[in-house]
Order: sequence, then structure tokens, then C-alpha cells
Amino acid sequence: MADLKAVASQIRRDILRIVHGASSGHPGGSLGCADFFTALYFDVMKHDPKFSMDGKNEDIFFLSNGHISPVFYSTLARSGYFDLKELATFRKLNSRLQGHPTTHEHLPGVRVASGSLGQGLSVAIGAALSKKLNKDSNIVFSLHGDGELDEGQNWEALMFAAHHKVDNLISTVDWNHQQIDGTTDSVMNLGNIRQKFDAFGWKTLETNGNQMDELLVTLREAKSLTGKGQPIAILMHTIMGKGVDFMENDHGWHGIAPSDEQLAKALAQLPETLGDY
Repeated sequence: MADLKAVASQIRRDILRIVHGASSGHPGGSLGCADFFTALYFDVMKHDPKFSMDGKNEDIFFLSNGHISPVFYSTLARSGYFDLKELATFRKLNSRLQGHPTTHEHLPGVRVASGSLGQGLSVAIGAALSKKLNKDSNIVFSLHGDGELDEGQNWEALMFAAHHKVDNLISTVDWNHQQIDGTTDSVMNLGNIRQKFDAFGWKTLETNGNQMDELLVTLREAKSLTGKGQPIAILMHTIMGKGVDFMENDHGWHGIAPSDEQLAKALAQLPETLGDY
């Protein structure tokens, strides 16, 4: 547990440094999801950093809310998919680490471009059905923003997955109640998300996405529920900007970079545990 918390702290440092270095990016949601990515890639998911695009005989992950690419890139690099030094190229000209993940740069670990919100669940369902057809017993994971649920395609996909019993899929919603223009309640009130997922025929779990022990228990429970006729959703309560006191619960940090002074103040709150890139 202590080791995973150390990884999450280092990933948060990476997020801040690469967004600051590019003077552009999305630190808020990335910081909030650092614990989830750490738990997934360093404990729960069976995956191979050698990376094959087809993902046969391994668990695979799709990031639907692609703007939180900083946490995704840091996690992939820290997991051995590519050299840590490449993180310094984030959002630079000709970099493989663009603001939203893309596939034509052939960055290991990225299986779908996710610049447009609302499409990731449909892709994940297709991948999960492909695994079933190929008699591959591994699991498909996906992550989605709560604000992203404003996109109607999600709800069509939710119906499809339940109807077709896509029970090798675990989809997590980052439920931080924030989006680019304000709180989710003020922009487009989502109501009770759990009741909606339940009504759409999913097996639904809730967890604290910033408490590593609880998060691990929930992810493992979700894995134990696969193969039982229902797709699985995890509604993950997180804090936007988690780990940096002046960023927490502030939608203003959805998509802006910290200044030099703000970076120094933020890094002082996060232990350097594994060494900066």
C-alpha cells in the first residue's frame, strides 16, 4: 500500500511538471485520478508494457476523457511503456505526447484517440465483445468523466452493454462534480448517477477514488463480478486537483497550467518518491 501511495505522489509531480513545461494542459482531473491509475496499472490490471495493439490475452484500458492525458502518460511511462524522459516533450511540436492521446504517433499504451468526449464507452464495449468472440477471458477497463456523461452517446452505449450482457467490461466514472465551465450540477445536473446506471441494467459500485485501500478493494470486487451477465460500473468519488491545496475542488484548474511560483508551491506538497524525470 505504501509503495502504491508513493507511485501516486510521483505521478502527481509528473502531471504538474509536464503541464507547467508545456504551459498548457489539464492538471485538475489528472491529479484527481492519479490514485486510480496507480491502482489499475500497478496492481489490478494484467497488462504488458511491450504492448501489442490487439491486446490479446491481457487486460486493456481505454481513456475516454482524453484531456486528462498527463496522468495517463505519466502512468504509462512509470509502468515501462516508454522512457520517462519523453514526458518532457508533452504538447511539444512533433511529440508523441499530444494534449489528447492519439494513435497515429504510435505511442505504446494508447489504443484509441480520445479527443472527442463521449465515445470511449462505445469503443470499450466493442473491444469487450471482440474478446468474447476470441475466447479471451481478460477484462476491458475504461474511464469517463462525470461531465462527459452530458454526451448522449454514453447512454446509448449503456443500454447496448446491458442488453448484450457485456460482462467483461469495468467502466469507471470520475465523479468529481466539476467540469470546464463550473460544477456538473450547474452546467447540466446529472441527478443520481448511481440510480441511472442501476436502471440501465449495470452492476454498480461506489468508491472513494482518493483512498488507495478502498479503491483497491472496489476494483478487486469489480473483477470478481465479471462474467455474471452484467457490465460493471464504478462510480469513483474524487477531488479535482487532489494533493495540491489551492487546486482542490476548483473547476478553474480543469485546463490551465501553473505558473513558476504555483508549481513550486504545489511540488512542495507532494513528496518526490521515485525521482523526477
